[in-house]
This record gives sequence, structure tokens and C-alpha cells, in this order.
Amino acid sequence: MSRAPLNLPRLAWRYLWARPMLTALNLMLLSLGLAAIGFVVLVSEQMEQGLKRDLGGIDLVVGAKGSPMQILLAGVFHLDQSTGNIPLATVSQLRAQPLVAQAVPISLGDSFQGFRIVGTTGDYLSLYQLSLTQGQAWKAPMQALVGAEVARRSGLKPGDRFHGTHGLASGGDEHEEAYEVTGVLAPTGGVVDRLVLTDLASVWEAHAAHGHGEAAHQDEASLEVSMVLVRYRSPLAAVMLPRWVNAQPGLQASVPALETARLLSMVGVGVDVLRGFGGVLLLAAALSVLVALLHAVRERQGDLAMLRMLGATPTRVAALIAMEALMLAALATVLALVLSHALTAGLGAVLAQQQSVRISGAWMSAWETLVPALALGLALLAAAWPAWRGYRLDVTELLQTPR
Repeated sequence: MSRAPLNLPRLAWRYLWARPMLTALNLMLLSLGLAAIGFVVLVSEQMEQGLKRDLGGIDLVVGAKGSPMQILLAGVFHLDQSTGNIPLATVSQLRAQPLVAQAVPISLGDSFQGFRIVGTTGDYLSLYQLSLTQGQAWKAPMQALVGAEVARRSGLKPGDRFHGTHGLASGGDEHEEAYEVTGVLAPTGGVVDRLVLTDLASVWEAHAAHGHGEAAHQDEASLEVSMVLVRYRSPLAAVMLPRWVNAQPGLQASVPALETARLLSMVGVGVDVLRGFGGVLLLAAALSVLVALLHAVRERQGDLAMLRMLGATPTRVAALIAMEALMLAALATVLALVLSHALTAGLGAVLAQQQSVRISGAWMSAWETLVPALALGLALLAAAWPAWRGYRLDVTELLQTPR
């Protein structure tokens, strides 16, 4: 009479869930550790790519004296207040520099439903290579283009009118003169999606009508802008231009490359902490799996001896033990990937409410392919010793040992 072949995966699955509480605990530890590492990868990768995209090839930001980091956050990422205003004449001075390829002025200070209104020139559109999905660019003051996110959340479309609010916080004073929407920008996935772009003269006009200064019809010497975004014409400018700017009274240079590196190093502390937390969880999970499998081998010595008598080789017995760990790792991998993307989506939703950095739970990273490899490697490492103990079981001695 022929015997049915031993179904190792089925037997391993039954052994794995013979102690459901312990298996669930190991599964939770392994999943949380892997999810923490996956979360760090997803968020840090998106933040880094978002920073590079929002820089848009800007080499230098010139603003009023103050913190270079604040100038960068306010002028490029639109996450902070500007350090003050600088004379409009600064734009002409910068454009006259032979080392400058492009100088784009921006004026900040107002918002619409929490979205920043940026007064600028048409060069801003070419700087970020922006295109429109509806309407056309502004042709006169108090006309505006809205970003894709602004249009989606506010419902604004070409022909609509809205009033800007002084400041970024809700509840600010509303300007009397209304903006007219002339177009909607195509989505970029960057900070521009959350901006309202208008002509520089619109900002001067809105503030003049609101009593914050004289009208925009004054001579150019009295007009101001918040910052100037600069692109270099040659690498030599990286050495000379920031020094020249900082030597001018009232002007401060902010170099995005340096400030972004500082920003990432500050964020990196939190990333390292989270990555370390994930590593501790993974180590605890590996030790827990190791101990659980060792106990399982000890408790199942009789069963394993019976398997050997039924024809199972020492290698198949060791494979049975390793298979338990691998099944646990496979389950943990699936749970970890789902959990890491869900956490990333949750963080993205919170940041979207705050009009901050855009993070998506649908982001796929090539580094995620390492998660199953890490889980399976860890499981094999934890199962190595118990599997070796199973391989070395002496069937004759076990059967002669009184129970």
C-alpha cells in the first residue's frame, strides 16, 4: 500500500497556528517593525523628491535681512512668513548682474482660504514650466491663475471672482477689491498646486486699496517685493553672487542647496529615530520567533520522531521548522506593506489639511522590494538554530526516552 506524500506546507501552517496567541504576537512585532521601516522609506523619498521639484532650478533666493532658512521656506516652499520686503529696484540690480540668468520677483502676504496668493511676473510660469488646463494667463492687475489643488478644493474656475485675505491665517481682513480667475494651472504635484498666482501690481493695488500703503501708481522707487528667485548663468555665480547680495544693505541671500541640506539633516534626526524604532521591533520579533520555534521543537519532539519513522528525512524536518518562520514572514510582509501605505496616506491627509508638503499613500518605492527580502532573511536567521536542532534529533533516543 503506497503512502501519501507528506504535505509540509499544510503541516507547517497547522503547527504555526497551534499557538495562536504567540503567533499573533510575533506577527504583530514583525509587521510593526517592517511597517515602520517602510513608512520611513515612503515619506522620506517623497519629501526629498518634493523638495527637489519645488526648487524648480532656483539657485538663490534674495530677501530682506533675516534667517536664510525662513527665506527659503517662505519664498520657495511657501511654508513660512517672509522676513520683510525689499525694494523693487533690487530686481533690476540683480538682472543687471552678468552672472544672473533669470531674476523673478514675488510678493507675499495675502491668502485665499489658506492658499497663498503670490504676486509675480510671467517669468514665474516659465521658471516652473507651468501649463494651463483651463483659461489663459492674467493680462491685467487683479486677475489670477489658481493652482490645481486650489481649484479642486475651492471650485474656482475661469470667470469666477474671489476676495483675498490679509495674512495666511483664517479670519484675516478681507480686501475690498476682488480677483478675477482667468485660468487653472495643470497639476504639478508640487507647491504650485496650492498657490494663487497674480501680477505683482495686483498685490500693490490690493494693499493700497486696503490702506497698507500708497497706491501702486507711485514711482517704482517706492514699490517693494518680498523676494527674488534667481537662476545663475554660470557656476562662478555660486561663489560670487551670495557674497555680493549679503554685502548690500538690507539684503539677505539664501542658497537653496545649503538650506535644503540643513533642512533634510534636521528632518533626518526624526527619520533615524523612527528607523531605529523599527529596527528594535524587528530584533525583538526575531528573538521572539527564535524562542517560539525552540520551544516548539522541544514540545514536538515526539511528533518529529514520528515523522522520521514515517519516512521524513532530517532535511525535511528542518525544512518544516523553517517553513513556519517563512510563512510568518510572508504574512508580516503583506500586513507591513498595507500598514505602511495606510500610515503614509494618513500623514498625507493631515498635511493636506495644513496646506503643507504633499505626501501620498499610493507612492510606490523600489526600496519596498527589500521589505519581503528583509522579512524572509530575518525569519530564516531566527529559524536556523531551531531547524538545526530538528535536523539533529536522534529518533532512537527519543523513542527510548520514558515520558
